[in-house]
Amino acid sequence: MATKIRLQRGGHKGYAFYSIVIADARAPRDGRFTEKIGTYNPNTNPATVDLNFERALYWVEVGAQPTDTVRNILSKEGVYLMKHLRGGVKKGAFGEDAVQAKFDAWKQAKEKGFEAVREKDAKAKKDLAAKKLEAEKKVNEAIAAKVAEKKAAAAAAQAEAAPAEEAAAEAPAQEA
Repeated sequence: MATKIRLQRGGHKGYAFYSIVIADARAPRDGRFTEKIGTYNPNTNPATVDLNFERALYWVEVGAQPTDTVRNILSKEGVYLMKHLRGGVKKGAFGEDAVQAKFDAWKQAKEKGFEAVREKDAKAKKDLAAKKLEAEKKVNEAIAAKVAEKKAAAAAAQAEAAPAEEAAAEAPAQEA
């Protein structure tokens, strides 16, 4: 029996959510499967992967063929790196402790990269918010200047109208 590691679709229309499963190559995409080894949610940024690392490594080592998408997921999670390092142990190139040290170093480097990207995104969001706030302040200042100008014009018009009204009121009083 040829086994495949593939995605099994879930979720609803417009919001796909996948399970990473081990299935017979002849089984349909959403059909019967042997084992569920994780989930993949492409709707989040970055995509969320929850994977049972040991079971995924076991199935890759016994020859289960992943689909292209699953191969990329497993590669990013380090399953193929661990398989490669374990192959070196079998050949006697280095010991089990060296494998774990190399894998941990790779994992830490990967986390540093993710952290740098997160910090860059947070800084970009902060800068964008600051620019928007500054633009809004300029717009508000321009509106305030227009309002002050209109109030000054209205006050000036009222000031001109007040002496004319007084003169008009005094004229009938002098006639009487």
